[in-house]
Amino acid sequence: MGQGQRERVATSLAGAVSEQISASLAPVDAELERRYPGDPGTRQPVHTVYVPGDAFTADTLRVWGDRALTALDEHAPDAAAFAAVLGLDDALAEDVYGRVRAKLEREPVEDLRVDFEDGYGNRPDAEEDEAAARAARLIAEAYAEGTAAPYMGIRVKCMEAAVRDRGIRTLDIFLTGLLEAGGLPGGLVLTLPKVTYPEQVTALARLLDAFEEARGLEPGRIGFEIQIETSQSILAADGTATVARMIQAAEGRATGLHYGTFDYSACLGVSAAHQASDHPAADHAKAVMQVAAAGTGVRLSDGSTNVLPVGPAEKVHDAWRLHYGLTRRALARAYYQGWDMHPGHLPTRYAAVFAFYREGLEQAAARLVRYVGRAGGDVMDEPATAKALAGYLLRGLDCGALDTAEVTRLTGLARADLQGFASPRRGDPTASAQ
Repeated sequence: MGQGQRERVATSLAGAVSEQISASLAPVDAELERRYPGDPGTRQPVHTVYVPGDAFTADTLRVWGDRALTALDEHAPDAAAFAAVLGLDDALAEDVYGRVRAKLEREPVEDLRVDFEDGYGNRPDAEEDEAAARAARLIAEAYAEGTAAPYMGIRVKCMEAAVRDRGIRTLDIFLTGLLEAGGLPGGLVLTLPKVTYPEQVTALARLLDAFEEARGLEPGRIGFEIQIETSQSILAADGTATVARMIQAAEGRATGLHYGTFDYSACLGVSAAHQASDHPAADHAKAVMQVAAAGTGVRLSDGSTNVLPVGPAEKVHDAWRLHYGLTRRALARAYYQGWDMHPGHLPTRYAAVFAFYREGLEQAAARLVRYVGRAGGDVMDEPATAKALAGYLLRGLDCGALDTAEVTRLTGLARADLQGFASPRRGDPTASAQ
């Protein structure tokens, strides 16, 4: 057959066969869409800071930022000193250090949780009532004044019998207070700790159903995170993987899975000296969380370190190196969020995050350009990799590690184009890349 001559195309199946197959798979198609809608395409904070309910004040965010800047001034007053402590590449040192300081001045905390659980403890009812009402008022005022973190909310007590009623009342007071102050903010986040059974997750979903109905809110308006900090949340008594069932038990309200380093480690009998987010037990739990959450739109968060950067310079530097290393390790494993327990953790949180994105910027941009242009190169990327590349760039933009102008210059793509690649089910990336 000569070139230019069209191929003869022949088929054997009747069109009805394809229609029958499609009809038989329609329920599966609907189930896939319901269970695995993909990433929501919204910003994910790089960390969560939690502050006890009695310690939270109107200036908590600024105090954390100022204390972090003071720690830098005292223990790493310039880029060279900071780089020497952390082992930062000289080529990145000035840029990362400048961005860290600017971040601490502009937006020191990306996600704050006012804690009414372990960090708060058991108090007289009247005292916790007042603290919950105060938290609602202060958060509402922060959003109204433009001084809030992008995400803010509370962690309530768990659904176990001993503290269940107290947790429900605190949540009711807090949410009611927000509504009375003007409405629920867009960055509202709630956290349910120490979950052991999916039924406890469903119980919170039902509670939020009742609250939304009582206050005339859109059904499903309020979501929540699930903290994974018990062995039963990973493996149920019958041997099944529980965490996937918990996501479904939330009935569409689950927004995140947060690993609880110390409760989970203690639950497994790990001695206190070895309770850390890089322990093999932690890696197993987070791997299960990661697989369970994949494609569901539920995001992951690593835990925290309890080694605080306080005291003489040598101790602060040791704690910084530990925190920086754990954060870099988590980022490489696709845990893009973690928990910070002290203002002194903020410099190394942002240093690790900014270095991670800046180190890979040019390579990620070049690979995405080759993919869009179908050009050659030493790596052959597929649509799933283009999705990961775009997501990487977007996360870098969201936290301040990257600038829009430089990403556009390197890729030729606007933010909307990147979002099309990162969340292809929410748009057509090939259309936006033309």
